[in-house]
Amino acid sequence: MKRYVAILAAMVLIWVQPARAQSILRDAETEAMFKDMSRQMIIAAGLSPNNVNVVLVNDDSINAFVVGGQTVYIHSGLIAAADNAGQVQGVIAHELGHIADGHVVLADAGYKPALGISLLSMVLGIAAAAAGAGEAGAGIFAAGQQAALGKVLAFTRVQEATADASGAKYLRVAGISGKGMLQFFKKLANEEYSYGLANIDPYAQTHPLSNERVAALTADLKASPAWNNPPDPVLEERFKRVKAKLAGYVQPYARTLNDYPESDNSIYARYARAYAWHKAGYPDKADAETLALIAARPHDPYFLEIRGQILLEAGRPVDAIAPLKEASELTRYDPLIVTTYGHALIATEDKANYAEAERVLRIAVNKDDDNPFAWYQLGTVYELKGDTARAMLATAERASMTGDMRTAVYSARGAMAALPPNTPDWIRAQDIALTGQNQLDDQKRKKK
Repeated sequence: MKRYVAILAAMVLIWVQPARAQSILRDAETEAMFKDMSRQMIIAAGLSPNNVNVVLVNDDSINAFVVGGQTVYIHSGLIAAADNAGQVQGVIAHELGHIADGHVVLADAGYKPALGISLLSMVLGIAAAAAGAGEAGAGIFAAGQQAALGKVLAFTRVQEATADASGAKYLRVAGISGKGMLQFFKKLANEEYSYGLANIDPYAQTHPLSNERVAALTADLKASPAWNNPPDPVLEERFKRVKAKLAGYVQPYARTLNDYPESDNSIYARYARAYAWHKAGYPDKADAETLALIAARPHDPYFLEIRGQILLEAGRPVDAIAPLKEASELTRYDPLIVTTYGHALIATEDKANYAEAERVLRIAVNKDDDNPFAWYQLGTVYELKGDTARAMLATAERASMTGDMRTAVYSARGAMAALPPNTPDWIRAQDIALTGQNQLDDQKRKKK
């Protein structure tokens, strides 16, 4: 996963290609929520919370998937469709089942269809083919391929059922009610009904149909001692906030204003509108919403974050420093918030701020190995301070992260030429140069 960063309205977009051309949305508040809501389930799955990531994908479809490693991808459309945090936890539990049960390993061994773990059971593709629409859908059933495909799909259906059972176990061990998991599968079942079950061949699915999943899981989930455990009110509050800010960020702003009209003065509505107004180019309106949020909760780090972001992007970096500094301190220097803080310090064009910018940006890159924008800003600071060697090393780090191996190798070699040999920075530059050159050589061999 990974790769290019552009900051807008306190969310950092990193372009990636996990299963198809999709973008990842990085947001400090959302990532903190995912980490906290999944921690006990990750432990129940026998995995390390330090190694498993839950990542938000900017895609309006109701979906989640794993594609290698220990990363769970959640579509923004799934967050929009979910009614509560428990439903999202049910989905995460299912995806952890794929990781813990080794399905990703099996997929890497050749069962590639198992990678696209679509919660809607390929309903869209199958329905389209049944209706005579879409060459891709029809191509699935090309002559000579149907028998082989049937075996693979049967295999993936077994994987999905196994992941469901594993997910139910992790919820039980973590002390989380399985009501959310059942609620979400019932929601998916309604989607399937809306497409018309008559158009769906149950043997041409990657997943069992959702009503079958509900039937298979209900008894087990209800038997859990955690079944009647109440939802965590703090987590539910966090989920509502994330859902609102995400709506403001990804939806057309007119739709956000329809969902959260200006007559609604709730925290969630103001949060959604702050992002919507900012994205639509109404900084004064966005600023008014953030001021109202901070008046209600003066030391909320994420309200301070968006306030600083809006000020920064409105060309007022000096005014942005105070809220971003406080947000950084309140979150113990969350790398995404710190990156924005460092950006604001640089944007003041005041040399007195460069040492602090370097300090906090180094914290950001040390805490987050997937933040090329932080490396870009750190390289800018080095360049402004006249440290060309480390500016080139920062460029090499960023280029390596974004997959630009030619730039990575060139910049790393330039850094090596200017840095004292065998120092930590020189050794790091050497590593990037060697790794990058090996990748370039592999690409050349594959083209022959």
